[in-house]
Amino acid sequence: MAENKLIKPYLKWAGGKRQLLPILETNMPNFKGRYYEPFVGAGALLFDKKPKKATINDLNTQLMLTYKVIQNNVEELIELLQKHKDNNLKYGSKYYYEIREMDRDSTFPTLKDEEKAARLIYLNKTCYNGLYRVNSQGLFNTPYGRYKNPSICEKEVLRAISDYFSKINIEILNVDFESAVEGADKNDFVYFDPPYHTEETNFTGYQASGFDEEEQTRLRDCILNLTERKVKCLLSNSNTSFIRELYKEKPFKISTVNATRMINSDASGRGKVEEVLVKNW
Repeated sequence: MAENKLIKPYLKWAGGKRQLLPILETNMPNFKGRYYEPFVGAGALLFDKKPKKATINDLNTQLMLTYKVIQNNVEELIELLQKHKDNNLKYGSKYYYEIREMDRDSTFPTLKDEEKAARLIYLNKTCYNGLYRVNSQGLFNTPYGRYKNPSICEKEVLRAISDYFSKINIEILNVDFESAVEGADKNDFVYFDPPYHTEETNFTGYQASGFDEEEQTRLRDCILNLTERKVKCLLSNSNTSFIRELYKEKPFKISTVNATRMINSDASGRGKVEEVLVKNW
């Protein structure tokens, strides 16, 4: 597909891979089939490689709703984001907290998909440090970020992504990661970028249910299953002793990379950090 630099992440997302793209690309295999990303997040690798066949997924329902709305009704989304932009300029934090509180209201499920998607994008672009964080009830709880000129409504970017989606074979899912890769075969490639393993316990994260060591182990077993089916997989994760132990045996190959993290619940967690890439071939 022809290069279009407007096709790029439209959200800020913890663990985003934009600055690691050159390293990821050198660790990707040549493949003829479908691109799978079961923890798509902001989609940096997806939008960089622009595959013609893709299955993207995330367990975050509100996140995947934004992808579907961009695919199906981008113009209404843009109109709603423009209203958020205007109100944010006029009312600032007062407006932000009114919008943030909407998921506490019993009427929230009745909102249109476009309204929910615009809300998430607005909150993402204006919240503190771009941090998507929910509490134990699954309610968004990041404070206002007080940016001078946040890019709330990137019309050209959203239209470019919508146009890209209209030209490819794309499947947008909101299921468990194992279900997302059920159809993968030897011609396909799967990139796993799960919530990273951490030894810290004070940050709830992006899903109220979390992604603990049991889930990390289930992910490893999923990759082993894909390996038996001759599906090539690449995994990103944090460089912890637990992760290294989990992937120490064949067929896995581990390499260490340096990354820069600008989004973290704790300022001490930003800056240069070590991550690992794990390949199954």
